[in-house]
Amino acid sequence: MQLLLVEDDATMQATLQRSLARRGMAVTALADGRAALAEWRAHPPDAVVLDLTLPGLDGLQVLQQARAGGLRTPVLLLTARGTVGDRVLGLNAGADDYLPKPFDLDELEARLRALLRRSGGDTADDKQASNALVMGALRYEKESGAIYLHDAPMDLTPRELALLRTLLTQPGRAVAKERLYELVFPGQSEVQYEAIEVVVYRVRKKLAGTGVALMTLRGLGYLLKPET
Repeated sequence: MQLLLVEDDATMQATLQRSLARRGMAVTALADGRAALAEWRAHPPDAVVLDLTLPGLDGLQVLQQARAGGLRTPVLLLTARGTVGDRVLGLNAGADDYLPKPFDLDELEARLRALLRRSGGDTADDKQASNALVMGALRYEKESGAIYLHDAPMDLTPRELALLRTLLTQPGRAVAKERLYELVFPGQSEVQYEAIEVVVYRVRKKLAGTGVALMTLRGLGYLLKPET
């Protein structure tokens, strides 16, 4: 996947570029709205990840000018703005999807691949991939990013959701504490490292009675496994 990433936060941009490249995407990263629009026109990518708050031109202006110029590339908006109005403005301007910060990298990847499928750019691997992961009474719908308990959506904060998704995609395998911190608190260097333990504690409480255990492996990290 050829991806244009437009994000002016240097830490967030570097984290996303590195993480998405590890997942097999070729990422061109820019921080300025005008430069991003010029790059988009010159080298149309498979998908665009676009922050709303940018110097030069803001994300909505970039999107509006791209669509007015006939660029039909699927666009996923990243935004820290929480109001419904901002989301509606983005969708009305031509965005295909949006993802509020903080978010989980697995969800970002799943949404990007879903955009490609809807636009006719799906791969053979995408078609063969299962749409859901099941463990105990939990079900993770990879395309939508939702986690269900007994067919009802779980009540999770964005950080709890990011942590649980990460562990569900690697059942029975330990995920390092450092890796979880990077995914649960992307680009948030001001958050203390020990904060990940608070999120783990809250998720563990919510997993009570689900048939799934969140285990701590000292020196290795955390893992999910079915309870016996």
